[in-house]
Amino acid sequence: MARLDGKFALVTGAARGIGLAIARHFRREGCKVLLSDLDRETGEREANALSCQFIPLDVREEAQWLALEAAHNETGTIPDIVVNNAGITGFENGIVAHDPEHASLEDWRAVHRTNLDGTFLGCRYALRRMGLRGTGSIINISSRSGLVGIPGAAAYASSKAAIRNHTKSVALYAAQKNWAIRCNSIHPAAILTPMWAAMLGDGPEREIRMAALVADTPLKRFGTVDEVASLCVMLASDEACYVTGSEFNIDGGLLAGSAAQPG
Repeated sequence: MARLDGKFALVTGAARGIGLAIARHFRREGCKVLLSDLDRETGEREANALSCQFIPLDVREEAQWLALEAAHNETGTIPDIVVNNAGITGFENGIVAHDPEHASLEDWRAVHRTNLDGTFLGCRYALRRMGLRGTGSIINISSRSGLVGIPGAAAYASSKAAIRNHTKSVALYAAQKNWAIRCNSIHPAAILTPMWAAMLGDGPEREIRMAALVADTPLKRFGTVDEVASLCVMLASDEACYVTGSEFNIDGGLLAGSAAQPG
């Protein structure tokens, strides 16, 4: 039997990158998946390829979450798994100041609105729906940047740190309600996704740039979206029934300490 056989999952930010990999791995394990994203064209194409449903969802907008909740209330749909993956770095439209001294309040709020508000609303939706049955798994995608300071991306680091903390609050709240609803966070470091395309380029210098970016990582390489998705499968499955309020680093050993050196 597949590890997620018969389960139903909502994955946000699922049109590409980590979110799409999660959806693919969930499908492979027998899960029905509802993909959501702002990018309707790409999302619908990928959903069709996976024989899944797609909904356009702006995770920043409370009204859209309430509409989804109302629709699922009408159909009696209760997700077994919710993955709050949608997020931004703040550099999507070019390089802007995101350090603590020069970042604008507008740019600071924009990052938090997607990353933190979106996760809060996703967790609230999950608790309200899963609470009707008392079981489920919520997985929040944070970042290695949520565990350390990032001077040049202060808003991103702050939002991801807040996701880490909110995950624990959600886990404790569910436990206090005597629900078997688990909430955990995943903290990827450098994962090779389309987000890196502009920085790495396609020319002969690409490999040099890649090596430089992971020079301080003990395993000396980028992680893959499939490696993050595999961890999500475990946390979504019944194998992780006793795991809640926990954080999982997937960083090639980066946070273990100083980089390993050959003997």
